[in-house]
Amino acid sequence: MMDLTPKEVKERSALRVNPCKTCQPVGAMFAALGVHGCMPHSHGSQGCCSYHRTVLSRHFKEPAVASSSSFTEGASVFGGRSNITTAAKNIFDIYNPDVIAVHTTCLSETIGDDLASYLMDIDVPQGKVMVHCNTPSYVGSHINGFYNMMMGFMNYLTKKSGTSNEKTAVFPGWVNPGDIRELKRIASLMNVDTTFFPDQSGVLDAPMTGKYVMYPEGGTTLDEIKGLGDCEGLIALGEIIGIEPAELLKKKWKVPYALLPMPIGVTYTDLYISELRKQSKTEVPGELEKERGRLVDLLLDSHQYTYQKKVAIFGDPDVVIGLTSLVLEMGMIPKYVITGTPKEEFTRKINALFDKYGVSDCVAKANKDLFELHQWIKNETVDIMIGSTYGKQIARAEDIPFIRAGFPVLDRYGHPLLPIVGYIGAIRLVEQITNALLDRFDRDVSDENFEIVL
Repeated sequence: MMDLTPKEVKERSALRVNPCKTCQPVGAMFAALGVHGCMPHSHGSQGCCSYHRTVLSRHFKEPAVASSSSFTEGASVFGGRSNITTAAKNIFDIYNPDVIAVHTTCLSETIGDDLASYLMDIDVPQGKVMVHCNTPSYVGSHINGFYNMMMGFMNYLTKKSGTSNEKTAVFPGWVNPGDIRELKRIASLMNVDTTFFPDQSGVLDAPMTGKYVMYPEGGTTLDEIKGLGDCEGLIALGEIIGIEPAELLKKKWKVPYALLPMPIGVTYTDLYISELRKQSKTEVPGELEKERGRLVDLLLDSHQYTYQKKVAIFGDPDVVIGLTSLVLEMGMIPKYVITGTPKEEFTRKINALFDKYGVSDCVAKANKDLFELHQWIKNETVDIMIGSTYGKQIARAEDIPFIRAGFPVLDRYGHPLLPIVGYIGAIRLVEQITNALLDRFDRDVSDENFEIVL
């Protein structure tokens, strides 16, 4: 007979199997692509740059432009100063970007290349800019690389003129272009003049026009980044990804900030709109109130099918925190909640949600991998999984319904275009989750009960 006794899951500190993250340079490249006219530059080997571009291109189904210092054996031993100097001249001459955003890789970090001094000696054309940040691949995750590149741009470019531009800065965090578009729509309805940084909308979801443009119309402009120090206030979305760049803007340019969770679900979207209301000093428009009402109505209608269903959630920390809040609003039990990013603040945030909603016997851990998640599920299964494409093998092996959300989603189309934030995004998620559970019901129910109208 098959042994069904639960197996002990042993803690591992020095090995990752099927990681729930990727490396810092991917995040730096993605952040740089949210700046208008920017060429991300990978200071390392061509293979690193190719991999990072591939991950982004497979998720967004769009070309992720980037260049490389193309390290060979010589640069690996003697340093990459000549490589970055030659690369900068070639990039400005051939591709003519407004800015080159340089990030490091494992190789350049290990040999100790001093990018700050290298860039000081490069002859940058008039009106052009070079910025940099350090992103060692063997530390942290793509989330760290994302906010490190944000801070690189701000350290090089942001100023304070002494005159307010009467704008509110918004750091949207690691979200899709469709999410940024929805966040902008909500801010517009609240009559708040904003600067979103970075802003991948219009860049990684550029429309098909029949003509290739290397630098699409979207993205945060250099002037907008320079003006961040003159903003009236800042809304940083994502309590893990937003805290360090928000602190930098406050420390160096005295811009006050509100640090909010990613606005996924009712509660967290309410917080975002409430903060916008403080900035604009206007009432919430009826359009948003109606959207919220439709979401609440859908939660009530679907509650009988989602109540007490167990779910495993994995992915980027701020998105996972938002998804956990949403499923708790749906009456579900977030049995396993993990991220690959090594931030213990994530665990504290998730446990606080468990306490708030009175759920027990649930697991929340940072810096974990999908192999460990699979072991937990083998010991005690769940009704549904929510996360990136990398969980599909677990879902198939254990025959569990699977909703793709977050980054990366490699095997489905349209994902980056459609929001999961705001009331509209939550409606989409509730529909997907509920219908996946109903599809499973239809598959497993007996023939005599198949025609029952739910």
